[in-house]
Amino acid sequence: MKPRRRGKPIMNPYYITGLTDGEGCFNVGIRYPKGPFKTIRVEPHFYIKLRGDNLPLLEKVKEVLKCGAIYYQKEKRLNHSDCYRFEVDNIRDQKEMLIPFFEKYPLLGVKKKDYLLFKQIVELVYLRKHKELKVVQKIINLKEKMNNRTRWMRESRLSSGNAL
Repeated sequence: MKPRRRGKPIMNPYYITGLTDGEGCFNVGIRYPKGPFKTIRVEPHFYIKLRGDNLPLLEKVKEVLKCGAIYYQKEKRLNHSDCYRFEVDNIRDQKEMLIPFFEKYPLLGVKKKDYLLFKQIVELVYLRKHKELKVVQKIINLKEKMNNRTRWMRESRLSSGNAL
């Protein structure tokens, strides 16, 4: 079943799956509180990042998934061009829109493993279980298994966004 707009297909959903396999990322940020009464924040993110001239493609992805936002990302590295990033960071959208989409149109490449770990983390956060310290440790363990073929990224950030 293809999503339709006035009788015309918007985009084949399997194209989004393939695009995710190639250019997508499932990521989880963990932020530790500054104050004594705040809790650890677990922030799952899904994104697809493409060159600036591919903005219409990301707009179609957003239309099919019915969630997320598109951001302009100015690139500071000399060998990279400016780009756009489609991102779904709302936990409800991840649980109710994104995960059902990838269950119906499954990933086939190496990112399938990251998706399955991401899905477990989203479930824990959606049910607000991430407030328990032992569950946070479980999430950290799951996160450590994700994106193991990419460059090193800071694992922990303060609630202000700064690295520890």
